[in-house]
Amino acid sequence: MKALQFRRNLPRYAAARMAGSLTPGRGASAGPLKLVDLDASRTPGADWVRVRPRLSGICGSDLATVDGRSARYFEPLVSFPFVPGHEVVGDLDNGTRVVLEPVLGCVSRNLDPTCEPCADGHLGNCEHTSFGDLEPGIQTGSCHDTGGGWSTAFHAHPSQLHPVSDALDDEAAVMIEPTACGVHAALVAQVPDDGVVAVLGAGTLGLVTLAALRAHATPGTVVATARYPDQRRQAATLGADHVVAPNEIRRAVRRITGSRAIGAPGLGDTPTEGVVDRLTGGADVVIDCVGSSSSLTDALAIVRPRGRIVLVGMPAEVSLELTPLWHREITLVGAYTYGTETLPDGTERRTFDLAADLVGAAGLGSLVSATYPLARYRDALEHAASAGRRGATKIAFDLRDEKERLL
Repeated sequence: MKALQFRRNLPRYAAARMAGSLTPGRGASAGPLKLVDLDASRTPGADWVRVRPRLSGICGSDLATVDGRSARYFEPLVSFPFVPGHEVVGDLDNGTRVVLEPVLGCVSRNLDPTCEPCADGHLGNCEHTSFGDLEPGIQTGSCHDTGGGWSTAFHAHPSQLHPVSDALDDEAAVMIEPTACGVHAALVAQVPDDGVVAVLGAGTLGLVTLAALRAHATPGTVVATARYPDQRRQAATLGADHVVAPNEIRRAVRRITGSRAIGAPGLGDTPTEGVVDRLTGGADVVIDCVGSSSSLTDALAIVRPRGRIVLVGMPAEVSLELTPLWHREITLVGAYTYGTETLPDGTERRTFDLAADLVGAAGLGSLVSATYPLARYRDALEHAASAGRRGATKIAFDLRDEKERLL
C-alpha cells in the first residue's frame, strides 16, 4: 500500500523546522515525511479491521509535525515511524462507510480494567497512552502500530469506528472529527445564558466551534476574529454576531461589554494614548482556537474577572504574562478531543454523534475547500498551511481512486 510515513530523523527534522519557518508547509519538502510502500497485512490485533480511506484531512497538529514545530511534550506519546492522518472517512472490507474516532484509549490497547477517564467516557484523558498492546501514541496517526489516514489503508479497533449516514457525503463525513473538537470545546466553555463569548481564530477549529456554540449554548453575543475575507464571511454565516480583525478584538469587546480600557504603559509609566492594554470587564468566555502567545495574551486581556478561557488551538512553547490569570481569578481550561458529553439538560451523548448531527445541520462539508492525491502531498501541505490566505479552510487527501488502483 502507499502511505506518507514520518520517520525519526533529527537532521531532516531540523531542516523541516527551518524550511517551515520560511514558508509554512514547506517542511514536507525538506523533512522526514516520505511517500513509501508498506505492508498492508500487518494488524495490531485479531479483532482489528482494515479501513481504506476515502478522504483524510490535514489539521494544524499535522502541520506542526511536518514543519518541525511539535511540542517536545509529545515525544514520549509518539512511536516512530508513523503514518499521520486522524481525520478520516473510509470503507471497511465489508463495504461499510465509517469515520474514525482516533483516540487510542484503554479498550483499543486491550487494557482491563480501563483507567477511570476511559470508564467515564472521557477517552481523550486516557492515562495509558504509552502502555498496553500498542506502541505509544495518543491517536491513530501518531502510533507506529496502527498506521494512519494518509495512506491507502490502515487498521483500527472496532471501538474507534462510527458508521456514516447516507445523508452525509464524504466531504461532510471527513468534517465530523474536527467538528467533534468544536462541540467538546463549546460544552467545556460553560457559556452562561445571554453571555458574551469571544472566539479567537476562524480557521477550521474556530468555524466549527462557532457552529457548536449556536447549537449547544445560548450566548447573547458572539464576537470572532478573522484575518481574511472568506474567514470573515464564514464566521458570520456560522454564528458570529461581530467579526473583527485580530488586532481589533480588544476594542470590540470593550464596546460590546461596556467595559473601560486600561492603556498600555508608555514612557515614564504613562499610559500610551489610544492603546488598549486590557479591559476592566470583558467577555464571559473566550475560546482560543489559535493557541499562540499573542492569542492567549488577547484572551487574558478581554476576559472579565472570574471569566473563563478555553484553549482549543494546540499551543507549543509560549511566552505569556500570567499576572492577570492570578489577579482576576480567571479559569484557564484545555479542550483536547472528545468522548461522552453531558448536555445542558443532563443527557449524555457521544461527541461524534453530536458532531455528525451538526455537520449535517450546518452544512459543514462546505468547509472542505480542496483535495489532493497522496503523490502531491507537498502541494497539499503547503496549501493547508496557507489556507486562510488562499481563501480555503479544510484541505484533505483524496484516496477514492487511489485506493482502488493501489491495493
